[in-house]
Amino acid sequence: MENILYVVSTPIGNLKDITLRALDVLKEADFIACEDTRVSSNLLKHYDIHKELISVNAFNEKNKLDYVITRIKQVNSAALISDAGTPGFSDPGLRLISAAIKEGIKIVPIPGPTAMAAALTISGLPLDSFLFEGFLPQKKGRQKKLKELAEEERTIVVYESVYRIEKLINELNEYMPDRHVVVCRELTKMFEETWRGTPAEILELLPQKTIKGEFAVVLAPLR
Repeated sequence: MENILYVVSTPIGNLKDITLRALDVLKEADFIACEDTRVSSNLLKHYDIHKELISVNAFNEKNKLDYVITRIKQVNSAALISDAGTPGFSDPGLRLISAAIKEGIKIVPIPGPTAMAAALTISGLPLDSFLFEGFLPQKKGRQKKLKELAEEERTIVVYESVYRIEKLINELNEYMPDRHVVVCRELTKMFEETWRGTPAEILELLPQKTIKGEFAVVLAPLR
């Protein structure tokens, strides 16, 4: 019997964005490794799926590896999901996937939503080559990273939290004031918004906007 770990993409907002194949896998897997059992329970409940959930997140992933790998070897298949999007993209899961590969467990991708891809497709910016940075360092190394990105010749995608989005736009205005920026808020959700312009133009918009939710920011390539 071949042991399989399915890496399953889940909706980043709108629950209808899940694929039929993802639903089939979640129904058939022997158990599901997830980021937060409370968040994943809401998704599974919506689709009437009842499975054992094992929390594997940024805080416990290293300590849970042996246990989860052992469980996968005891059953036929397991599914790995994050709270939203695709595991490994600024979400936990990479350690588990790497450990499963070393143990000879087959890894099967179940593709679907990522905030990165969604933001890029509506940005109107070149997609032939881009750089995904995820979340920038919060403190140490942040200014160095911004200086590096100011010289980047590809389209750039970064994620930012509600707590630092205004700080990020101010930094972009300092380090790359002439870049066209596309700020995507709450992608695929009810209050989805897209703001476009230079950093200075977006800073003028901010007082009129609701600064809540999650953000994906796309920066035009250096010209």
